[in-house]
Amino acid sequence: MNTEAIALTCGEPAGIGPDLAPMLWEALKGELCFFLLADPAHLPEGTAFERIAAPAEAAAVMPRALPVLAHDFTAPRRAGQPDPAHAQPVIEVIERAVQLTQTGEAAALCTLPIHKKALKDGAGFAFPGHTEFLAHLAGVRDVVMMLASPDLRVVPATIHIALSEVPRALTPEGLRRCIEITHAGLKEHFGLARPRLAIAGLNPHAGEGGAMGREELDWIAPLLGEMRAEGFDLRGPLPADTMFHAAAREGYDAAIAMYHDQALIPIKTLDFDRGVNVTLGLPFVRTSPDHGTAFDIAGTGAANPSSSIEALRLARAMSARAS
Repeated sequence: MNTEAIALTCGEPAGIGPDLAPMLWEALKGELCFFLLADPAHLPEGTAFERIAAPAEAAAVMPRALPVLAHDFTAPRRAGQPDPAHAQPVIEVIERAVQLTQTGEAAALCTLPIHKKALKDGAGFAFPGHTEFLAHLAGVRDVVMMLASPDLRVVPATIHIALSEVPRALTPEGLRRCIEITHAGLKEHFGLARPRLAIAGLNPHAGEGGAMGREELDWIAPLLGEMRAEGFDLRGPLPADTMFHAAAREGYDAAIAMYHDQALIPIKTLDFDRGVNVTLGLPFVRTSPDHGTAFDIAGTGAANPSSSIEALRLARAMSARAS
């Protein structure tokens, strides 16, 4: 077992995060080391856990119990019922985990799902989501969200905005940075010496020569041409409807899509349970399961830990390559 500890944040206490934590320990206790940042009182009754005072203690505890670096919350957990009193402690847990990762006390960060509305209602949380908050804490401006599974890696160039806003939000500068960050992340964290990227078009059939939109002709194709001349291995702009079948996926290491659903529909169709959310562009490794808080099944024991297991495994592999 690799003894460098990964920080696992509790996420929204009313969701399935507390249910997942003991499942993850049971599945991975002989494979890798992690510790949970949470209020131990929120864990399911009967969970085998031990409090630790620092991440360095996690490796000794891991074989016999879930290591928990305790963070006190002011209210009990009520499964499926978000409590505004939890909002500030959830934010503090994320801040604490980032600090531990940046100082090297934790090898990487894996985050269980938060509920953005609960954080906004309870603590005035001003960020669209985890990714933007982590970028703020790390002091970086440009990050990208990659969804990764054994069958596909895909990056949306624009994320949580209305479809009507995508053509305005998508710019040559923004797409260039997305490609650059993805390229650098694949080299540093995935061990690819020369990453191959497939770039989707914005419009149906990648514009079909201007008949269905001109963005591909006016600036997307010229930008990709410039970047190829700089040494990037790029394919596209490609029609999104022909990019994701098995034979097409063999030709690239990651796909860059132009908007949220263009990226997430194919990966969730191919591997709904094992997709992992990876933030590239941060000065530390961060992964997360590709699902939400699942209030409807919280506290029932029905949560599927597969995505969180893969998120911890990927965090371990990425941090090992970066070290």
